[in-house]
Amino acid sequence: MKLETAAQQLASLGNPIRLKLYRALVRAGHVGCACGVLQDKLGIPASTLSHHIKQLMETGLVYQERQGTTLVCHAHYPAMEKLVGYLADECCAESGCEVSKEKAA
Repeated sequence: MKLETAAQQLASLGNPIRLKLYRALVRAGHVGCACGVLQDKLGIPASTLSHHIKQLMETGLVYQERQGTTLVCHAHYPAMEKLVGYLADECCAESGCEVSKEKAA
């Protein structure tokens, strides 16, 4: 993963509403969550929800699909795994801390 991509994704998650939204989508699993349900869960207007979903989509953390008349949002798990991996891959690489020893076991 490129540094710029990680920075953009982390910046998009740096907003409290977007972080709450993203966590709700991660919790929803692979079935995703309808926009109306997300709006109710977060207690925000549809236009605000749309703005925040757009920001997460632009960084590749979220995607949408239409199911009939319903727009369903999904966390893009491969992107999440890459971001978490980017943050953790070199943990204690220079110092040999306890976390590195646990990874080896």
